[in-house]
Amino acid sequence: MEGRTFTLAEAKSLLPRLEEQLLAVKTEKEVLVRSHGEIKRASANAQSNGGSVVGPRYIRALERISDSVEAIQEMGVLVKDLDIGLCDFPYLYDGRVVYLCWKLGEPEIRFWHEVEDGYAGRRPIETLTGDEG
Repeated sequence: MEGRTFTLAEAKSLLPRLEEQLLAVKTEKEVLVRSHGEIKRASANAQSNGGSVVGPRYIRALERISDSVEAIQEMGVLVKDLDIGLCDFPYLYDGRVVYLCWKLGEPEIRFWHEVEDGYAGRRPIETLTGDEG
């Protein structure tokens, strides 16, 4: 989906699926955090055939995170920060691409920013004109 742009309505329609995928990532990241110490110990003992019962769970969590990120990218959405669930939707505005910006926990898409400005440059969506909303 390289080069895909969204209307505001199209981007809004993806929010439930996007939220589901990001919550799955968050859940699996918790597994990684809880398992980190055990995995680190197992890694240190790898030369002496060390292992861990946590290893398969850790690997499954990594795979599920990867699958969720891939599903998001297949929608054409850009993942900017998995820790906070920050995503951008390319949007054609005034002959150029800008990003509609949404973060997990926000009830709707309320901000946009120039491609080079990033999260710090978010502006209220009301400042965009010409979309069906």
